[in-house]
Amino acid sequence: METFKRLKQFYWPYKKYFIISLTFLLLVTGITVLYPILLQITIDDVVMDKKYNWIPILAVSFIALMAVKGSATYINQYFGDIFGILSVYKLRNSLYEKLQYLPYRYYDNAKTGDLMSRLTADVEGFRFFLSYGFSELLRFFLLIGISLGVMFFYSVPLTLVTILSLPFLVIVVYKFDKAVHPAFRGIRKSFGRLNTNVQENISGINTVKSLSREEFEIGKFNSSNRDYKDQYLAASSIWAKYFPLMEFLGNLSVVLLLSYGGYLVISSSLQLGELVAFYSLVWYIIWPIVNLGFVINMFSQAKASGERLLEILSKKQEVTEASEPIKKGTLNGEVEFQNVTLRYTEEDQPALTNISFHAEPGKVIGLIGPTGSGKTSITQLLTRFYEPQEGKILIDKKPVTDYSVETLRRSIGFVLQETFLFSSSIKASISYGNPDVSMERIVDAAKRAQAHDFIMELPDGYDTILGERGMGLSGGQKQRLAIARAICINPSILVLDDATSAVDMETEFKIQEALQEVMTGRTTFIIAHRISSVKHADEILVLDSGKVAERGTHSELLEKEGLYRRIYNIQYQDREKILLESR
Repeated sequence: METFKRLKQFYWPYKKYFIISLTFLLLVTGITVLYPILLQITIDDVVMDKKYNWIPILAVSFIALMAVKGSATYINQYFGDIFGILSVYKLRNSLYEKLQYLPYRYYDNAKTGDLMSRLTADVEGFRFFLSYGFSELLRFFLLIGISLGVMFFYSVPLTLVTILSLPFLVIVVYKFDKAVHPAFRGIRKSFGRLNTNVQENISGINTVKSLSREEFEIGKFNSSNRDYKDQYLAASSIWAKYFPLMEFLGNLSVVLLLSYGGYLVISSSLQLGELVAFYSLVWYIIWPIVNLGFVINMFSQAKASGERLLEILSKKQEVTEASEPIKKGTLNGEVEFQNVTLRYTEEDQPALTNISFHAEPGKVIGLIGPTGSGKTSITQLLTRFYEPQEGKILIDKKPVTDYSVETLRRSIGFVLQETFLFSSSIKASISYGNPDVSMERIVDAAKRAQAHDFIMELPDGYDTILGERGMGLSGGQKQRLAIARAICINPSILVLDDATSAVDMETEFKIQEALQEVMTGRTTFIIAHRISSVKHADEILVLDSGKVAERGTHSELLEKEGLYRRIYNIQYQDREKILLESR
């Protein structure tokens, strides 16, 4: 029950609905146990004693009880559903909120499909137990307790003989629980992997088709689906193994009841109606115990689901704010790194080692170097996506940890190589970082990003709804919308991460024009593989294996026989050959 205790905050506030449901469950259970008593009275006091004038009274009593039981059952189930639905509503919101604020590091290894599975299937599995499982568990104890009380009232010896095999039934049910819980946890994990497979395939369908990898993807899905099937079959085999044994032990109680009960009736120690009532009552004990397997099944699934949900809820937010963070609206954009070292994990080699530089407000800093040299890591430290192990990062002469995370990140605009656009209108996409901005500002941002003209050519202009990830727009159009989105938050610091590497030269020229407009008056970091993108920077940092190998302006670095010069020669030697041949 530890899992449920840890999740108590989500369902306990709605306990009044559970109490209402429980109250009517008591009524339903009490009426259920009244049926055998009325049956005993009918047989012993009406039929055997020939008091046939009682029959209308008993018939009306049966009908009244059925009507009351039906109404009570409705209220019990209705408020049980409300209890479960409201609980997981709060739980689902908390999970989603937690995912929004989890550190960037968490998503390095997280699988999208698995997270989706937790927010859907696992939450629903937990809800089902809250709505039905708790009630069934309580009904189990109530029905058995009341039924045993009535049975002892009728005959203590017959009750003791009848329940002789029930301890063995309880042991079997207990072992069933121990076996089935790991099986259902395996099912949940397997379903998460299957979900991830589907999500990745749909997201990357262009790559799949362009490389004719449909058969490979089908095989990969079949493998995940087979594992999911095998996990379910393993759980089913456990059920198939234990259920017949539980049914046998239950029926053994009936055999003992009829054997010894029949003897008592023959010897006039027990009335026939009492034996018939006993037969009904013993099933009120056997079936709840056998049905306990189903309840345990629900409990095991809910527990497995709860454990997976707690894995998210218990994750620590690595980014902590100062007790009194700076919430200044606009920063000047002065950036300084002082001997900064970063490791993504303790086992990894440093991604950055002893990095130091100073960028005055409005200056342009170029970051260039081989893949994996640490260019993007520098900008991710600026926004506190990761925290350095050593050194300090200052903005406007204050540590980045002194600023509120919201202020810090709203002051830094990103234009990435791979543009992500949500499925919404173009207007909403541009104003995503500043939803209260006026339409005039949105249009101005689009014009400065060289995006206004193509937007106006679309069927609904700024109200055009984009497809998933901006489907329907070219790479250059999406990139210019990303620039407009960055402009809209009016950042003090701008990060251009290979913003033009994936477009053609004409589109690159248009984007470069837009970027020149945007960079004016802002501290800008340009991450690039092409020297043409950084050669106009005020200072260029040449990175290699997480260290600053060289620094200086374009002309200064060309004079050195270092890494920058080698990159320049590789990128421009073919162009120079073409120029010479054309002459």
